[in-house]
Amino acid sequence: MKQSLQLRIGQSLTMTPQLQQAIKLLQLSSLELQTEIQETLDANPLLEQDDNFGEITVVDADATKDGGANGEDATDFKAPKSTISENRAEQTLPEELEMDARWEQIYDNAPASSPQSSSSAADNRDMFENQAGTEDTLKNHLTWQLDCAHISDIDHEIGLAIIDSIDDSGYLTETVAEIHGGLARQYDTIELDEVEAVLHLVQRFDPVGVAADSPRECMAIQLEQYNAETPHLAKAKVLVDKYLEQLAHNDVALLKRRLQASDAELAAIIKLIQTTNPHPGHSISQNHAEYVVPDVYVSKQASRWRVSINPEHAPRLRVNDQYASLIKRSDSSDQNTYLKDHLQEARWFIKSLQSRNETLLRVASAIVERQHAFLDYGEEAMQPMVLRDIAELLEMHESTISRVTTHKYMHTPRGILEFKYFFSSHVGTADGGECSATAIRAIIKKFIAAEKPEKPLSDNKIATLLGDQGINVARRTVAKYREALSIPPSNERKRLF
Repeated sequence: MKQSLQLRIGQSLTMTPQLQQAIKLLQLSSLELQTEIQETLDANPLLEQDDNFGEITVVDADATKDGGANGEDATDFKAPKSTISENRAEQTLPEELEMDARWEQIYDNAPASSPQSSSSAADNRDMFENQAGTEDTLKNHLTWQLDCAHISDIDHEIGLAIIDSIDDSGYLTETVAEIHGGLARQYDTIELDEVEAVLHLVQRFDPVGVAADSPRECMAIQLEQYNAETPHLAKAKVLVDKYLEQLAHNDVALLKRRLQASDAELAAIIKLIQTTNPHPGHSISQNHAEYVVPDVYVSKQASRWRVSINPEHAPRLRVNDQYASLIKRSDSSDQNTYLKDHLQEARWFIKSLQSRNETLLRVASAIVERQHAFLDYGEEAMQPMVLRDIAELLEMHESTISRVTTHKYMHTPRGILEFKYFFSSHVGTADGGECSATAIRAIIKKFIAAEKPEKPLSDNKIATLLGDQGINVARRTVAKYREALSIPPSNERKRLF
């Protein structure tokens, strides 16, 4: 085959590095964005963060059709700059100070104090909240009790092996025989009954019932710790030992017959059983409070909903003037080329970050505009909405809306909600309208909350009640929504007392 050169003309869509960077920033969550900004600041010497607060853009939700942040109702508010007029490092302390001297008596520009400064309204919260101190895990808690027990060294090793086999809920993940087999490789003299004896000891540690192999055994161990004169204790033990599955299925008739108990007595037995904890390990918390920081704030001002970007997620970046001034040299040295390349990257990063904030604000404003009824009246007023609706309103692609609404949160008077929460499918109504799935779930939840415990509503009945309101849904659709709300079926919700 003869080799030859051919010239072809064609068109292709290519994503530039700048476009790729803008798309990447657009889909990042707030935490990932902060990490990305910090990494870029560390890698690019020409990029720096402006210590002064930047502009906080506020957009009226009704202005999204006119261009969002660039509409007529868009207003920019500049936060005041907090600067110190004097250089504190140049101030010197007097050689002698009074014993009761205060900070503001030494420094002229010290912040003014007040009797309420230590407990101001802004800091009116628990100072120890979410403090990650020494972690008190279930394993550490049990090991500490084992160390305090007066037992032999061999029994102590057995206890450690048992504690290592306990999961976070407090249950054994291995059988007694498996624990004994593991110990027998190191200690030939350990017998199976020794492991069982130490196991009974650990099961009486705090919280009582740990190291059980099932909820039945866990609850039985806890009932054993009750005073023998506790009313209905004997029948409660029988119920836990033999009829726990029937109790889970709410088979009241069978329980009354097997225990030979009246309605009032069975209610007292069940109430006693409910005082036990089937997951004792959960009482030893390993988790600290975690907070979701919203990307935008929604508030109502003068009967109109307004959206603003969270300034903590929109830091002001700028080009370092000192390094940028060095590029004015016209030489082509490696240092100058290095500075030029990083200057271009810094400008593109700032532009991409601004584009992300503008897009986020426009999408949030469009969502608020479509769902203002939900903000005013609650879930039952949620309107059906899909990504295509916002995409057509803002003349964007659905993939862009999907990126913007993923892992982004909105602070509203009804709580901090993810952007995705406002999107739901729709169901046709009798009058030709549409009702969102979120509103239907809220109505179902309302019906079940108002039902009689002795005669709960079936899925068919709920579908009929929805039909009376003009919402035509099938029984299986009601069952799907009910399961999504983690609500059990009617036979499990039935209560006779």
